[in-house]
Amino acid sequence: MAQAQGLGKRYVKAFLKGFFVAVPVTVTFLDRVACVARVEGASMQPSLNPGGRQASDVVLLNHWSIRNYDVQRGDIVSLV
Repeated sequence: MAQAQGLGKRYVKAFLKGFFVAVPVTVTFLDRVACVARVEGASMQPSLNPGGRQASDVVLLNHWSIRNYDVQRGDIVSLV
């Protein structure tokens, strides 16, 4: 029984250690490099959500290109 408790403590400790590393890395990545967003509604038709579908499209928003001023004609830009 004591051995199972020690094993459980090791798993919890390893999980917390990984959690406290993964969360800041993920937040930094989503803030500085790229993030995923859903496009809903008719504002971007016919490029996104063609045909008036009820489903939404998923796009990758590239923060890195905006930070480096690498925007070209024809790119879709999202403003918040």
